[in-house]
Amino acid sequence: MLRAKLSDALKDAMRAKDQRRVGTLRLILAALKDRDIAARKPDAHDGIADAEIMSMLQAMVRQRRESIHLYEQGGRIDLAEQEREEIGIIESFLPVQMDDAAITAAAKEAVAELGAASIRDMGRVIAHLKAKYAGQMDFGKASAAVKGLLG
Repeated sequence: MLRAKLSDALKDAMRAKDQRRVGTLRLILAALKDRDIAARKPDAHDGIADAEIMSMLQAMVRQRRESIHLYEQGGRIDLAEQEREEIGIIESFLPVQMDDAAITAAAKEAVAELGAASIRDMGRVIAHLKAKYAGQMDFGKASAAVKGLLG
């Protein structure tokens, strides 16, 4: 479903002659194709699931935020602004991200639900959160929240 939305958005951007959007969507689709090829099995050619696509998009947003930081340090505000525009385009395909309070609440709920008691249970809790909140949560922040609850 997300794959079709990305393809349709590329066609719409091409019709509108929105070069920034076309370029960004082509980057997304190229990364998606790379992931599909890497995940391909000899007997199946379905491609990766929507949850993995959302994870890929979140990684792309993270990369661009790091680039913005570096561009601003180097005085390249024009390139930082381009990265911000790309982030906006990528985030339009992601569900609304949870804020820090919601991440902490979800982590507390997962810890209680799974009966996690020590840092050894952290992997299980994070896996539970990934299954339940794919694409909605920054798992770096979630990991820190779980670690704080269990450690």
